Amino acid sequence: MRKVLGIALALLLGLGLAGASAEEVSGKIKSVDPAQRAIVLEDGTMIWVAEGVPMDKLQEGKSVKASYEEREGKKVATTLEVSE
Repeated sequence: MRKVLGIALALLLGLGLAGASAEEVSGKIKSVDPAQRAIVLEDGTMIWVAEGVPMDKLQEGKSVKASYEEREGKKVATTLEVSE
């Protein structure tokens, strides 16, 4: 019985962590702040860029699609796709 409960608990914890997956946002870039590692989209959404994610292609007027995680109340991008 203990083994079954242990397995059930492990599955529940695993599913809980899987539910904390990244969300996505997209739009045109209004401004870029390399010092803060942040961008603002035209709709006012502010996204911080995680360390290790390159910012060299981020420019005002370009479209961006970002996968992000909520960290301390901030949207922190873990991946970015930039297009014209």
